[in-house]
Amino acid sequence: MKYHPTIGLEVHAELKTATKMFCDCPNDPSEEHPNVNTCPICLGHPGALPTINKKAVESMIKIGFAIGGTINKRFKFDRKNYFYPDLPKGYQISQFDEPVVAGGSLDVSARIGEPKMVQIDHVHLEEDAGKLAHASDGTSSLVDFNRGGVPLMELVTKPDMHSVKEAVAFARELQLILRYLGVSDADLEHGQMRADANISMSPDDSLGTKVEIKNLNSFSAIEAAILHEMERQTEMLEAGERVKQETRGWDDIKQKTVSQRSKEEAQDYRYFPEPDLPPLDQSAFDMEVLRSAVPELPQAKRERLAKQYELNSDQVNLLIEDRDMAEYFEEAVSEWEADLQHPTDAKQRTTLFNYLNTDLRGLMANYGVGFKGLRIAAENFADLMDMLTKNEISSRTGKDLLVRMYERGIDPRDIVKDEGLGQVSDESGLVETVRKVIAENPKAVEDFRKGKTNALQFMVGKSMAALKGRGNPGVLQDLFKKELG
Repeated sequence: MKYHPTIGLEVHAELKTATKMFCDCPNDPSEEHPNVNTCPICLGHPGALPTINKKAVESMIKIGFAIGGTINKRFKFDRKNYFYPDLPKGYQISQFDEPVVAGGSLDVSARIGEPKMVQIDHVHLEEDAGKLAHASDGTSSLVDFNRGGVPLMELVTKPDMHSVKEAVAFARELQLILRYLGVSDADLEHGQMRADANISMSPDDSLGTKVEIKNLNSFSAIEAAILHEMERQTEMLEAGERVKQETRGWDDIKQKTVSQRSKEEAQDYRYFPEPDLPPLDQSAFDMEVLRSAVPELPQAKRERLAKQYELNSDQVNLLIEDRDMAEYFEEAVSEWEADLQHPTDAKQRTTLFNYLNTDLRGLMANYGVGFKGLRIAAENFADLMDMLTKNEISSRTGKDLLVRMYERGIDPRDIVKDEGLGQVSDESGLVETVRKVIAENPKAVEDFRKGKTNALQFMVGKSMAALKGRGNPGVLQDLFKKELG
């Protein structure tokens, strides 16, 4: 019998705010010294009263708009009671029955190559817990409360995915949306985003017994954990065993899930309204300003880039994953078209994209800078592309020019003029070099006359070296053929 998976995700992401959710302590993920960003409020001292971080709520509203969810007219905070060493109050301030966002959906079609819209149940806001550091010998654990109280978004999907491919695609697309919105860096490696996966297997599309896998902190872990759990449950069902509802963890070393505890239900947490915080409603926020602050989102950007610039799916996806790169590409095209006084063609845009993706990004990697710190203006990069496509400079010179442009921060045309780097295309300026190469390489001449095409490329290369990359390769080829004809 074949068993089918049903998968739901609960994705947590730390919101990018200056201070924590309910106090004025810094929200600083880079802080390395333990327990310095703490106060009586986030440490849960008796009598300390929380206040709501308005920016965190505004970030949640933007997320709601981005996923097409409903911003509830009224939302409140609740106490979620459970005892764990990194939860100083013995409860977490969260949201239960009246979250900020209800419903919504996320289109993952572009990532999986077929139509798929994942439905979302709700998105709620809560505070993060602290962080435990366990001794290698297992004898003790230390608690760092710097992260305790950081604003944390939790997005809960409906049980709406039926393959590991869909689940990973959803997590990746959500990460990208959070970054586009600017509400979270959503860096899994640094714990700013993590996921719990709920998996059940059944002979049809109905829900079987749900098992939750907690705290998956990489896309590879999400994929491996879900696949393993699908296999584990299938083996149990085929053997006639009953899958029990429980919470499991992922052992990345052993590549398997391990049982942690029986799965809690909502009543186990004894939720009740947070008495120290008032309910909120939409009137406390400028909803239209927040709606207008939502930028063009990844899926809309994919469709526009493909149509407007005639880019293929691989090119579009590379630009989509790096918003700064996409903006630089579009600005460079715009500047180039302004100079040309007419639209660029597909070939020109492809040339620009290729240089941007290989040569420019390679230079940026060497210097350790991003697009925000790049000392090559998009306008100047467009000038470089214009000279290349008009054969005013050679490809080799173009690569060297990029380095000079970064070092000097000026227009490439000024550098070409100052250093005499323009490409020589006039035959009269090249024929002397061609004749010298012919005289110095009789073996290559003989091979060429025997029909060996590599010999021609060899002699062109020799000429380019002598001309310090300034010769026009096409003109050089024609000259060699004429001289040796």
